[in-house]
Amino acid sequence: MFLAKIYVTYKPSILDPQGEVIKSALHRMDFKAVEQVNQGKYFEIKLTADTKEAAAQLVKSFTEELLINHNTETYRFDLAEV
Repeated sequence: MFLAKIYVTYKPSILDPQGEVIKSALHRMDFKAVEQVNQGKYFEIKLTADTKEAAAQLVKSFTEELLINHNTETYRFDLAEV
């Protein structure tokens, strides 16, 4: 069994409106050192596969088909055997 930790964020060229709101709130709270906030989605998914490579391919497939918007988001994932 494998555990995939998937991190989805906006592409660098896309404005992150929630990140901007968080940054503004931090500045109002006098955390002026904060220069950028990136907000995203996080998923933990347990799956079975014969090999780590097969599990990675599964994660890539379902993430690209369901979990991200190709126009605005990008992703990365960590995969560990559990």
